[in-house]
Amino acid sequence: MRSAVGTPQTGRSLHRFANPGQFLRLSGAVLPWLTAGAIALTALGLGWGLFFAPADWQQGDAVRIMYVHVPAAWLASSGYLALAVCSVLSLVWRHPLADLAAVEIGPVGAGFTALCLATGSLWGKPMWGAWWVWDARLTSVLVLFFLYLGHVALVRAFDDPTRGYRAGAILALVGVVNLPIIKFSVDWWNTLHQPASITLTGAPTMALSMLWPLLIAAIGYMLAFAAIVIARTRAAVLERRIRSLLMARAASDGGEAATSMLPQEGV
Repeated sequence: MRSAVGTPQTGRSLHRFANPGQFLRLSGAVLPWLTAGAIALTALGLGWGLFFAPADWQQGDAVRIMYVHVPAAWLASSGYLALAVCSVLSLVWRHPLADLAAVEIGPVGAGFTALCLATGSLWGKPMWGAWWVWDARLTSVLVLFFLYLGHVALVRAFDDPTRGYRAGAILALVGVVNLPIIKFSVDWWNTLHQPASITLTGAPTMALSMLWPLLIAAIGYMLAFAAIVIARTRAAVLERRIRSLLMARAASDGGEAATSMLPQEGV
């Protein structure tokens, strides 16, 4: 007896939302709102945090890097989780848009991870006295960056795109084991990173005057991530459509040329 996850009904319900035309219509309606929300919330959160939020009593104004660094770190991990979800949809249900979305998530996730590493170094220099230390959190995030780059390279390494999609999906699922390492590294090992200030099970350990701009900036980052990925996926769908039309036209022109070269009746 097949499980509910693998039933044909589940696959059909997923593919119902994978129609390229329907995706273009829905994304075209949603994308302007995502973009506007991303710009407004990111500007509000960063402006509030960088210029108006209070300085930390220990770290001083250096703590303001947090408003850029922490949302980027959250997006680095959650973006890879989205990549893994697309990989499952691709491998299990052959979701036609999942492969395109995964291809477009890779570079965007790598960009946010690079921003996380760069701002972490800027924050670490005044706090730790070094641009880089082989801290467990920093090292695992660096591994995440390499996983993103590996996925970007692997999906483009095959002449057959389908083989590249399958290989990239397998790599993405293998790399998921790094996410809990990133999350719990400060608890499992003695690291320079402080424990999480925001948890789902307890009250935040930072002042609300610092927490609110951080959360607003984080929401802006999330909307920006979604908007960029959707825009890139739309471009990929349109590119595939144009390529199919050009191939169909080339085949049609070739057929007409071959027909015109056949001997005519009565000649």
